[in-house]
Amino acid sequence: MTFKLSTFALTTMALSVSVLLSAPAHAAPDAALLRAAQAAQPAVIVSLKDMVALESGTMDAPGLTRMADYVQARLQALGGQVERRKASSGNGDILIARHSGTGKRKFMLIAHMDTIYAPGTLQTQPIKQDGNRLYGPGIADDKGGIAVVLHTLQILKAAGWKDYAQLTVVFNGDEESSSNGSGATIAALAAEHEVVLSYEPTAAKAVAKVEGVLLSAAGTGTATLTVQGRSSHAGAAPDEGRNALIEMAHQVLQTADIAKTIPGAQLNWTQAESGKVRNQIPDQASASADVRLTATDAAAKLQAALDEKAKAHRVNETRVSYVVQTGRPPYVGDARTRELAAKAQAIYAELDDRPLYLHPSTGAGTDAGYASMSGKAAVLESMGLAGWGYHARDEYIEIDSIVPRLYLSARLLMQLAQEAP
Repeated sequence: MTFKLSTFALTTMALSVSVLLSAPAHAAPDAALLRAAQAAQPAVIVSLKDMVALESGTMDAPGLTRMADYVQARLQALGGQVERRKASSGNGDILIARHSGTGKRKFMLIAHMDTIYAPGTLQTQPIKQDGNRLYGPGIADDKGGIAVVLHTLQILKAAGWKDYAQLTVVFNGDEESSSNGSGATIAALAAEHEVVLSYEPTAAKAVAKVEGVLLSAAGTGTATLTVQGRSSHAGAAPDEGRNALIEMAHQVLQTADIAKTIPGAQLNWTQAESGKVRNQIPDQASASADVRLTATDAAAKLQAALDEKAKAHRVNETRVSYVVQTGRPPYVGDARTRELAAKAQAIYAELDDRPLYLHPSTGAGTDAGYASMSGKAAVLESMGLAGWGYHARDEYIEIDSIVPRLYLSARLLMQLAQEAP
């Protein structure tokens, strides 16, 4: 998952004023909890380095196994009853750690073990610290989130806190490949809980000026264009052919902005293929588009609009078809999400009036979409560390976000546990 830089460019100027105006009056911090978060920071840094050293690209089965082994041992040491499931597809397992307590409410914490980086990336992008930044492939997205979860559990365990009926931790290994093998499991487990906190990263202060949480994120999908033409000799008889490549280009151009007419849809053509040899008019061509969806009916409307465009040909006697397939569902925060976010703001304000921005949306996908599918749990996203460079070179976290994010994570759970279910 990532935020788009353009979103921040548009909102940065308004951040300071909007955050300070919306933040509630603050209470004094929980002194014992704050001390515990501060004491945990060196161990969090060690955990981050340990996990980043275990390269776990989403297509790297051996690396994902090593990462899951490490995290499973950590969860078991924290007292969780750990179940390790094979995902229905993909290369990563699903870890489910259940903790039974003495309270009334049911909470679920989610993060992902996979990254987008191929094996060997550490050779050119080693773990390193530069001032307030700690660098490493996948350190923010999402090994920082896993670190916050593990050390939150450690802090709460050390405090003897068990004021919950059920506290479930779910770590999957295929988020960066759309969670096709784990999404249904996340959705089913989320439906058994009242609150789900998702630990994707929040944007670095170097980029967004203020740490935050996320209120909504796009769902993902794919649009595929297929063109069938007729082949012929490109030099001796080009007119006898029906050029699928030209028709594909025509279709791509005429649908390039089609999603702008459909609320909650975004489409960008990203891949294309046609022809095998230079001297033959190609009889086949195809293209694929990245689709983002923030409305439940957007996919159907996009399919209908593309089907209509398929009727308008430039090359006669070609056949054109479009197929829209949906992947990860959108995460659309509701009133309960906004209520959780307001509580998070108030908790952050306990730390010397530290502001917390409520990011309205991102074009990236998140497993919070699966967690919110049933509508039964209140879901809040981006509880992980502040960082940047996700899916790029020199990914990093900001070290000074560790203590406030640990404090927020533990304090929010403690506060929610005291409320009526």
